[in-house]
Amino acid sequence: MAVKWIGGHSSSVLCLSVNKEGLVASGAERGELTLWDGGGTPAGQLQLPKADDVTSVVFSPQCPTRLYTSHGETISLLDVRSLKEPVEHFHVNEEEINCLAVNETDSFLAAADDSGAIKIMDLEKKKVIRSLRHSNICSAVVFRPQRPQSLVSCGLDMQVMLWNLQKARPLWTTNLQECETDGPQSAGQFFNPPLAHSLSVASCGNIFGCGAQDGKVRIFRVTGSRFEQELEFQGHRLGVSQVLFMPEAYWLLTGGNDGKVLLWDVSSDVGKLQKSPAKSLQRRKVQAPASTRKNEKLTKVASDEHDRILPKLTIEHGEKVNWILCTEIKGSKRVLVADQSSSISLYLLPEP
Repeated sequence: MAVKWIGGHSSSVLCLSVNKEGLVASGAERGELTLWDGGGTPAGQLQLPKADDVTSVVFSPQCPTRLYTSHGETISLLDVRSLKEPVEHFHVNEEEINCLAVNETDSFLAAADDSGAIKIMDLEKKKVIRSLRHSNICSAVVFRPQRPQSLVSCGLDMQVMLWNLQKARPLWTTNLQECETDGPQSAGQFFNPPLAHSLSVASCGNIFGCGAQDGKVRIFRVTGSRFEQELEFQGHRLGVSQVLFMPEAYWLLTGGNDGKVLLWDVSSDVGKLQKSPAKSLQRRKVQAPASTRKNEKLTKVASDEHDRILPKLTIEHGEKVNWILCTEIKGSKRVLVADQSSSISLYLLPEP
């Protein structure tokens, strides 16, 4: 059974974040922002101006009292010690912001919006230094751990992109629709295309996961200035709204529009693929274009392997998942789930 945190919001909770000290921030529709202590008691509340939906909240990795929030086209910086007026406002996006990300050195902030733009702010100089772009709504952006100038983004153009802040063009791009393998899901792709909703990078910085509208979870590996898909498995019956790598190596949480939260362990699969990299498979395909039947068999075997990847834990949450967060409370790991309701649900996670 879920423990519920109530009393912090009057409308649907859209996003969550936690700082190093265990303070949780939640953003909701109509400009509502709430801080929670580890016991689930509201520790502060703020109504942001214009009552625009709070779509993203991100604590500074370096300074746990600094909280970045997006509401409408505005980014606000808050000091959680005195949750009154925002310390600063930034107006750098032209359309509603969907996702904020701050790199681990707290030097750059990325804001992805409905126009497909990703504005990169230098937080020291307080100005935009790069404007990156998708051809449709950019739904998620995330910096890579241990690489403060490298980030990954995805959007409703079905593109996943790898960027370096020294360049305005992506280093590498993959179209999820072009990655589709033959199989039972293919027939439904016309109706349920792989619009990319969410991203998470593992702590190593080289493995990242993407959740899409077709219910699939895809795992990619970055090698240098490119990345390749290594795993693909059916995660949910409906769109995967959230993916989250836990601090442990390659444990992944996913949340879906089907009301489920799933816990996956992809460590053994990632390990196997490390010994036999996808790159060599790709090279063989390029060198032998005539052997179509062999490739089809290879794809089918790979697909069968992915079908065997099963969740370690299934949480029947019952409501469409807006956001998931993992934190330690009273010595145990919990997953916090935000959904269409005004409360936050907590579930106990097993130890890996």
